[in-house]
Amino acid sequence: MQRPRHAEPNANTVLSNLLQPMLGRAVARAQNNRVIVDQPNLQPDILITADGRSPVVIEAEYQPAANLEQEAKDRLGLAVLPDHHRIEAAIALRYPEEIAAVPDLTAAIRDSRLDYCAFTVGKYGPPPERNIKSIARFPESGWLEGSLSDLADLIRLMSLPQLAVDTAADLLQEGIDWAAAALDGLERERPYINPAIARLLGMANVPQTRRMAGAILANAMVFHERISGIEPEIRSVSQVCGAGSPNPKNDTLDTWAAILEINYWPIFDIARSILMVLPAGPAATVLRILEYTAGKVNAAGVDNSHDLTGRVFQRLIADRKYLATFYTLPASAALLARLAVAQLDGIDWADAAALGRLRIADFACGTGALLSAVYDQIAARYERAGGDPAALHPAMMEEVLYGCDVLPSAVHITSATLSGAQPQVKFNRSRLYTMPYGRLSDASVALGSLEFLTSNSQFTLSNFSDPARRTGGNGDERAYQATADIPEEGFDLVIMNPPFTRAGSDWEGSGRAADAVKQFRGLNTDPAAQKEMAEREKRFTRETCAHGYAGIASSFAALGNMKLKPGGVLALVLPLSAAGGISWQMFRQMLAAEYTGLTVLSIAAAGNDQLSFSADTDMAECLVIARKLREGETGSGRVKFVTLTRRLRDLAQAAEVGKSILNTDTPRQLEDGPYDGASLEVGTEAVGNMLTAECPADGAGWNGVRIADYSLAQTAYALADSRLWLPGSPQALELKTALLNEVGQRGMYDRNIAGGPAAPFTRARRSRTATYPALWNHDAGKETRMICQADSQLRVRRGRESRAAEVWATAGRAHLTRDFTLGSQPLGAAFTERESIGGRAWPNVKFADDRFDYPFVLWCNSTLGLLSFWWHSGRQQPGRSIITISKAESLPLLDLRALTAAQLTAAQEIFAEFRDKELQPAYLAYLDPNRALLDRRVICDLLGFDAAVYQGVRRLAEKWCAEPSVHGGKARPKGVRLAV
Repeated sequence: MQRPRHAEPNANTVLSNLLQPMLGRAVARAQNNRVIVDQPNLQPDILITADGRSPVVIEAEYQPAANLEQEAKDRLGLAVLPDHHRIEAAIALRYPEEIAAVPDLTAAIRDSRLDYCAFTVGKYGPPPERNIKSIARFPESGWLEGSLSDLADLIRLMSLPQLAVDTAADLLQEGIDWAAAALDGLERERPYINPAIARLLGMANVPQTRRMAGAILANAMVFHERISGIEPEIRSVSQVCGAGSPNPKNDTLDTWAAILEINYWPIFDIARSILMVLPAGPAATVLRILEYTAGKVNAAGVDNSHDLTGRVFQRLIADRKYLATFYTLPASAALLARLAVAQLDGIDWADAAALGRLRIADFACGTGALLSAVYDQIAARYERAGGDPAALHPAMMEEVLYGCDVLPSAVHITSATLSGAQPQVKFNRSRLYTMPYGRLSDASVALGSLEFLTSNSQFTLSNFSDPARRTGGNGDERAYQATADIPEEGFDLVIMNPPFTRAGSDWEGSGRAADAVKQFRGLNTDPAAQKEMAEREKRFTRETCAHGYAGIASSFAALGNMKLKPGGVLALVLPLSAAGGISWQMFRQMLAAEYTGLTVLSIAAAGNDQLSFSADTDMAECLVIARKLREGETGSGRVKFVTLTRRLRDLAQAAEVGKSILNTDTPRQLEDGPYDGASLEVGTEAVGNMLTAECPADGAGWNGVRIADYSLAQTAYALADSRLWLPGSPQALELKTALLNEVGQRGMYDRNIAGGPAAPFTRARRSRTATYPALWNHDAGKETRMICQADSQLRVRRGRESRAAEVWATAGRAHLTRDFTLGSQPLGAAFTERESIGGRAWPNVKFADDRFDYPFVLWCNSTLGLLSFWWHSGRQQPGRSIITISKAESLPLLDLRALTAAQLTAAQEIFAEFRDKELQPAYLAYLDPNRALLDRRVICDLLGFDAAVYQGVRRLAEKWCAEPSVHGGKARPKGVRLAV
């Protein structure tokens, strides 16, 4: 007997009932009519509404659901009763056909993997109101697959009113510009006002500072409007500074004083201080401008302001160049937070009391993007477990979230971000601190959050009106000092995007700032203070993973490690150099010894503007997540590499990428052979690749970053292990390789040759009769053949003759490139007819047997040599492979010692054949007929492999040249076949 089929409306009702407990205060209604304006008979399958959120519709059918997507799109733009908010997101969901006949429909839907996609309004056209100009589909192709919990997460993300956020951001920016213009007008009329405001902010009196002041006032006004009415003393913005107010300044100050009695201190104290400096007339002008702005912003329907305020404030931080504090993009922050929170094991996400005992810190919080993202992840997990996120808010603000920064404006925006998650919920205090930085009034210096490296408690500042003492961070304006307690091993999660600056002098204007210490140049510190701060940092970071050449970011990494509990999670945004730089080796060594679950994410994209997880850095970055080992626990000894094809587009994509990473339990290993990694897909779009590798205990480089095709990494790894294992080959062949320092001696660091204070030589223009010739710099136009001419001569400094002789004894004919611009330079190694010293770009390599020069240069310019160099190098910039002279020692290359006398003779003959052959830039190696000929000579004639192996090497060249880090986005010829 055939079982009765469940009708789709029944399934929709069941789905709605299952989703409701996961959606907090949102209301899910199935098959209701009279919910759409002017269309009382229209019944959306499921409609989800919530205060401060955009309504979301789910249209659902059993597979194959031929008309489903169009039905979902047809719901976009409809206005929902009673508030007339428009539907800007619709989800098309396909039920598995087999559940239509199951006896327990509730259990079947609860346990099924559901297929769904989402449609959002990209842009509205001109009236009529429902004129939708563009619709975006997520994913762009294919379908998402997930559980009920995943679907609830997507609903939450899609209910964010993104169009309203964009509109509000524009309105807020406009109001800030008007307010800043009013402050600019005071420059001549009241010349002491703006300098006083600048002192409050710890910044110079420049236009950017006045825009920042306008932004702080505007943000306070927007937040004021959101919380007006929660207490009788909190009058609305229009009441205190609208047209009917005779004294907007005093009325606003009185109301802000009432707000401070509740809390919100980091938001309103600094805004109040700015307002108090302004005379009554200009204050009234600014306030009435911003009263209009606040009304427009709030009318746009933005309830949670973190994306709005974070983006706007980031445009205004004037000192970003030297503090190097870049705004973590919302999608990047969401991905990092999702992966970090997932590693917090043993957490009952339904237990509000347990969540309130978590301790989470960002010691370089900036605009609060990362703390906000973590808060969002915790609240979402609690909500999906059936809790109300509003109930978490007091504990999150009072006990869980710790944020520190040296900029009062940054702490202001972080507070607004976090408080704005539940603006209607009061709390008694917060753990957000402005840290002393630079020269203090007692003549000492302070390093901001890095002071916690030697102490568990520090005095803090809320602003710089009196840089030594002024505070208010504990909510008591009579207190002149507040203490931040940051206990060692006290935190469950430390998440940071720390400053990237590092030590070194810099140029400023037309003069050389030789005495400046770059990482401490922020906030107008003078050179003497900078030096004292650098010495203080050096003392604080002894016996930690920090390194001066790695920069201040490594000091923050050491701080995070120190403050993290055993079992706690460390999550960092770092420069990509952290993955491979010698100066970051102690950091990597620390993670290998003391952490487990190490995951490193990078981006393979070609353009500078797509390589980072932060805004405006124009440098490659990586995300690093790991869990600290508990006592007696053993780490996995593995690192998981994730390479994204491009920067994440939005929060929804970040959620799906995070889900893919977390759900892929057994990705392929580096050691498995050239079969690539595990593809990460959103729908049918490939968004990344994942691979695991052994985590080097000695802190050697994490070479698996920024690689789109992991079969290249697997081939390079095998090659370093004396195995030639080409993609498509069922097994590896023996090919003996060795490290450069095992077969030869690399040259000296260039500043120890010429340019450094102890260098025995000075450098001059090239001379044909030079006694001491040198190949120093790159000149791509002259470096198209393997034989290159010296471009400089060296002159012995008086009194350094003996040292000059020692240095000259290291000269040789073979030279290895250090800074390989693959898009313009053909050569991985060069040969000079005369022995020469290698300089900045071309350190020389000296072998005990001069015959080794020939196979060395041939190997380094073949496809296998190019691959080995690229695998071993840093890939921070598109189309460039960079290697330090120290790291060159461990470069894998052909073991020249294993070559027979006949092979060495053959190498010399092959080299003679290529003396006059031009090579194209390395990124065109797959098309270059001379590179193909070189591969044939090396693979077949020198090493003795057959034609099939040679063909495999040429296919490898094509794969390698397709890597974004190789071509760097540079156009390649179309329709040209692989050169063989």
